[in-house]
Amino acid sequence: MVASGGTTGGSAETPTAAAAPSPSTDGTARRGVFPGSFNPPTVAHLAISEAVVVQHHLDVLVWSVSRVALAKEDVQLPRLADRITVLESVAARLDWLEISVTDAQLLSEIAAGFDVIVMGADKWQQIHDPVFYGNDPARRDASVAALPTVAIAARPPHDCPADLVLDLPDWVGTVSSTQARTTDPALMAPEAARFDAETGAWTDPARCEAWMSQHDTPSSGRT
Repeated sequence: MVASGGTTGGSAETPTAAAAPSPSTDGTARRGVFPGSFNPPTVAHLAISEAVVVQHHLDVLVWSVSRVALAKEDVQLPRLADRITVLESVAARLDWLEISVTDAQLLSEIAAGFDVIVMGADKWQQIHDPVFYGNDPARRDASVAALPTVAIAARPPHDCPADLVLDLPDWVGTVSSTQARTTDPALMAPEAARFDAETGAWTDPARCEAWMSQHDTPSSGRT
């Protein structure tokens, strides 16, 4: 299926941005992909997702999670399977949202077959760093050029092409999963907040470890 990519900045030729496409007229479902760790999913992830579905006329948006995300290899808590269960509980109430897990890491691999790829302005800069392409600028440029239509969530102070930016409230660019984990749990998506209240998954590692010791099999079903 699909997965998360990128990490630190750089510069390169950017693909030419197309205007937001019109709805499909041939009956083909328009599909977008939003790669990320969603650790945890936040109210900003939801706002970005809703915006891209409307503004790019998508029938389906896939939140794609890499089993081992590039430059985030040390993530241990909560367990991947538990995180995916939380994401599936988010998708259960949104008929346009799907969840997938992938071994892929580069965004060009994740985006293959999709009409639109969603990313933050910080990730836009990160995918231009040749270190993730074997320090080969030509390989980097080919990978970026292979992306489908790009939809970017502005994230000051990171620069990105204005014609690729989604129309979003300013607050969206100030929210991060790190912030939700460390200082403001209220920023979590409701399903994540409930799971965290039950297990300490993001805000209390010791309690999460204790919960996992009593649940050897990762969580299944809806939170």
